[in-house]
This record gives sequence, C-alpha cells and structure tokens, in this order.
Amino acid sequence: MAKTVCKILGVVFVIVGVAGFAAPTLLGAHLNPAHNLVHIVSGALALYFGFAGSAGAARGFCILFGLVYLLLGVCGWFLGTGPEHMFNVSTLLMLGKMDHIIHILLGVIFLAGGVLGGSES
Repeated sequence: MAKTVCKILGVVFVIVGVAGFAAPTLLGAHLNPAHNLVHIVSGALALYFGFAGSAGAARGFCILFGLVYLLLGVCGWFLGTGPEHMFNVSTLLMLGKMDHIIHILLGVIFLAGGVLGGSES
C-alpha cells in the first residue's frame, strides 16, 4: 500500500507543483514559486520511493512525510493568525486555512499508507 500511496501522491504533488505556477490560488491554497518547488521535490521523492524504492523504504517515506505534513498542518492551524490562520514558514512560505486542511489530509493519507501497508513488492 505504501508504494501505491507514493505513486499516486507523487503524481498529484508534481501536477500541483507545476500547476501552481499558473494558478497560485489553486484549491484555495497560497502557492508561490517556493511552495511549488517544495511540491515538485516532494512529488519526485514520492515517485522514486513508489517506483524504485523497496516496500520498507516506501513505508518509511510515507511515515516520515505523513508526520511532517500532519505536523505542518496542525501547527499552522493552531499557530496561524487571523481569520485565515496565516502561518509563515520562514519568509518563503505563507500558509493559510486551506493549506493547513490540505496538509492535514495529506499527512493522514501518507501515514495510513505507511502504517497500514502490508508486505508489498
């Protein structure tokens, strides 16, 4: 299951990363070039683990990225300010309410893929 999650979310991340350059408010998110590059790199890593990595490596990637995205979403939600729960990561990423919701959902999906994934080749 982890390799499948990596493949699917890898494609989604790359598509959103590329599309974000043309549509910076895609899905209500706050996308900028740095955010788009994070998505493209995340997608490329996920695709690598989905297609070339071992099942164990894909599970590890899913758990790690699941924790990172879940933590980012939860921290952004609770530490963000104003009605949009705006949360700045350094000066490069500005994340709002929809970004937090998306990150929490991605974190849960990645974690589910890593934790629930059985033996997969």
